[in-house]
Amino acid sequence: MTVDPGESHRVRLRAVEDSDLDVLFGHQADPEAAEMAAFVSRDREQFDAHWAKIRLDDAVVLRTIVANGVVAGGISSWQDDDGRRLVGYWIGREHWGQAVATRALKQFVNEVPDRPLYAYVAAHNAGSIRVLQKCGFQRDRAREAKTPDPEDGIEDLIFVLAE
Repeated sequence: MTVDPGESHRVRLRAVEDSDLDVLFGHQADPEAAEMAAFVSRDREQFDAHWAKIRLDDAVVLRTIVANGVVAGGISSWQDDDGRRLVGYWIGREHWGQAVATRALKQFVNEVPDRPLYAYVAAHNAGSIRVLQKCGFQRDRAREAKTPDPEDGIEDLIFVLAE
């Protein structure tokens, strides 16, 4: 695919389309990316069931991240069991280090007006920590101190966007 030079740094969000799901499945199935995110990848049946469920939930905001004219990842927001609004994103490894996540998250937080907005990130995921910081999220050490030790031994940091 030839990319227009004017598109070289363009990142936009759009509604998730059925045709995006193959790419998004591949992103979360990437072992290196899953390790970085401290995420257990889903098999195709689990992935399809999860996406079918969240696409029907009006409380979930889902967007596909398009960079340079191709699907680069997905970003979403949902409420947890305590009523907190969370945000999460997944960028395909081939797009890491290109500011795609930062540009997408900046657009997304403008689209989702709910505050505070929370994000959990594995302590070893320096790239996502930096993305959150660039987008105005701050570490919530008080909430972290109240969180029980993780059963899997992987420390999560909690970030919040208050305004």
